[in-house]
Amino acid sequence: MTTLILPPSETKRDGGAAGSSLDLAALSFPQATDARRRLLDALDAVLAGADADAARALKLGAKSAATELARARAARSSPTMPALDRYTGVLYDALDAPSLSSAARSRAERHVVVHSALLGILGAADPVPAYRLSHDSRLPGVTLKRHWAPVLAPVVAALPGPILDLRSEGYAALGPLPGRDDALFVRVVSIGDDGVARALNHFNKKGKGAFVRALLEHGPVPDSLEGVMAVATELGWPLRPGAPGELELVVPATLDGFARR
Repeated sequence: MTTLILPPSETKRDGGAAGSSLDLAALSFPQATDARRRLLDALDAVLAGADADAARALKLGAKSAATELARARAARSSPTMPALDRYTGVLYDALDAPSLSSAARSRAERHVVVHSALLGILGAADPVPAYRLSHDSRLPGVTLKRHWAPVLAPVVAALPGPILDLRSEGYAALGPLPGRDDALFVRVVSIGDDGVARALNHFNKKGKGAFVRALLEHGPVPDSLEGVMAVATELGWPLRPGAPGELELVVPATLDGFARR
């Protein structure tokens, strides 16, 4: 079974199911429960201090600090919603999970996992609160890479293959891919007028979201890497070998103008 690993987003939708709150036992991959609990405790310790120190640790700007700190302090008690619906931003706007067909939504819940800095690898339907923590946040006594990598590397290694890693490199370092031929980092590229493929930066997020949506809406996700690559090409998203351990996802012409702006 093919697995697609998505990054999270710093921006998140507010709200959730009435009466719900974070329940670590309800999350996928229970082998990460202790690490989740320890990180929540570390975050609570930061948030119990001065606002200025907490804002600095969470890399918050002056305009957003008050709102984001209040959200972070309520992470254990605020209502939850499925991870796929919680995140917003460029990638998730392009994926537009709320408008997926019921069949595509079912496929997302089977094939998609999301990597949270706070909660680790999550199932697409896992109930999560709004929170604030990024892969480069600095909590006293906690280095997120050292905290998560030993826990999440075996979680990622146990994911059904093939694995297409659509995370940013910062998040990929928190849960490294196994050394398998079918576990590959996906780099989004655009073909220039000179025919040369160049990696995109910010706008690669739109490409990832739009590609995942197209793949989920197309029909059953193939169980082989070759099958996924064939379907991607059929959909106008050529997916081809890149550098060792990588695939290149070529942005189609319909998105290319947006990507180059």
